Amino acid sequence: MIRPINPEELRLRMRSVTPFPHLLIDNFLDPEFARLVHDSFPTYENARKIGRAFNTVNEKMKTQITDSSQFAAPVLELNRILAAPSWLELLSALFDIPSLLSDGELIGGGMHQTGPRGRLDVHVDFNYIAERQLHRRLNILIFFNPEWKPEWGGFLELWDQEVKRCHHSFEPLFNRCVIFETSEISYHGVTAVHCPPDQARKSFAAYYYTREAPAHWAGEAHDTVFRSRPYEVIRGRVLMPAERAARILRQSMWDLRRQIRQIVKGPPANR
Repeated sequence: MIRPINPEELRLRMRSVTPFPHLLIDNFLDPEFARLVHDSFPTYENARKIGRAFNTVNEKMKTQITDSSQFAAPVLELNRILAAPSWLELLSALFDIPSLLSDGELIGGGMHQTGPRGRLDVHVDFNYIAERQLHRRLNILIFFNPEWKPEWGGFLELWDQEVKRCHHSFEPLFNRCVIFETSEISYHGVTAVHCPPDQARKSFAAYYYTREAPAHWAGEAHDTVFRSRPYEVIRGRVLMPAERAARILRQSMWDLRRQIRQIVKGPPANR
């Protein structure tokens, strides 16, 4: 269902890209199959009911469905294709990353939708899944937005490591695919969405990993790290620090509750 790809042409194109290795491929999937996937997306409201909804400072009016049991048949097929050994081998060759692995759990991936007034701040992604000892290496995003208008926003931005200059701003056009290497400098984000109330920005995301650590790995795992754009002064100096503090407080409260439950439960009885 993926249209023919010329690996040498893509590798040649990637040699000169900035600010980090990435590929943009239009008309990525067979058109009929892409339409079937689009038609299989639930409505934005239904997605909020069956998936995870985000409405924080950094991620607003966004939903994601990572549970593949909720996928309709065309989406299940897309997920299978993006995890197929032949596709993994091609990605490994294109990005010079041996032994790429897909994520059967689709942590953070799957079906994404962002509604009106939604946004995703500039960030680098979490870099490690400790439970499975997996290092995150690549993201693939496929957009399913027919007749999307530029004034509706929702552009995928690629920023430099200082978050001073936006090198690329990709409109989320139907059947457009963007693949990029994830690292400590792969800052990216989504501009504010201004689509009509009956529309939503739709995409499917999958992430790829390796057992072996990348060359830039310094031994420190981290969650998603958000940064403000140069013109977002209030957001960067007030709103985002407040969000970080609130998140740390929530995590501390959860840890405290867990410790209290363990104390109340007591040590396991001797058998």
